[in-house]
Amino acid sequence: MRQAEIEISKGKRFEFGKNWARFLKTLNESHIIEAEKSLKQMLEVKDLTGKKFLDIGSGSGLFSLAARRLGAQVHSFDYDAQSTACTSELKKRYFPEDPYWRIEDGTVFDLDYIKSLGEFDIVYSWGVLHHTGDMWQAMKNVLLPVKQGGRLFISIYNDQGIRSILWRHIKRYYCSGAIKRLWIIFTFIPFFIFSGLAIDIITGKNPLKRYLEYKKNRGMSLFHDWIDWLGGFPFEVAKPEEVFDFFLNRNYMLQRLKTCGGGLGCNEFVFKRL
Repeated sequence: MRQAEIEISKGKRFEFGKNWARFLKTLNESHIIEAEKSLKQMLEVKDLTGKKFLDIGSGSGLFSLAARRLGAQVHSFDYDAQSTACTSELKKRYFPEDPYWRIEDGTVFDLDYIKSLGEFDIVYSWGVLHHTGDMWQAMKNVLLPVKQGGRLFISIYNDQGIRSILWRHIKRYYCSGAIKRLWIIFTFIPFFIFSGLAIDIITGKNPLKRYLEYKKNRGMSLFHDWIDWLGGFPFEVAKPEEVFDFFLNRNYMLQRLKTCGGGLGCNEFVFKRL
């Protein structure tokens, strides 16, 4: 049994790959186009032709696919074998037997493995490092494959203080057993739905719009993101300035920042290695 599977069986880790496998059943061209737009916007490029792209914690494989379609040579790896399988499934669908897209099982904590990969123009790890169990060490390790002048694109959950502490307990509870998981789902999913409905009614917005247009948020799925949020454990957070200082002290310059407005969600960062 793989280490990730052992942690899942002990209630110490969310089944990320299982959720991604369900997401892939809904994936279509419009999701992929939005994922491409997200990369182009944050990296400020028209394409990635001639670039080497490392996807650390590839998850569903959507952004590895987007990077490959934009012309990059892609290397994807994930700690969760089901996530690696999802990434492999997307390669099979869209780039079968492509020598410029390599997929492996791996962990950001295996320094020998990370060093063996070489250097990349773009190292990408969106919504991953805060789920490793040792976020700050993971952030240190992702610097190893960034080439001189290369860029690091990451996202980290925003620190909401006491609310983040409460969410950590909820996520741990979710992962600790099937009955507890169902209780969390049937408690919070209706809450998300009706709170969103109330906000839309108050602001005069079409209540269906948030669901119909959610895929414009990086090509993702609202329901699968809800499940990922409820169960995503391990779970760590950081304030934007903490992340900024961490990389500044390691000779990285912030090029782009997209915050979640101080609330629930991830802050996105693009750093350049000086």
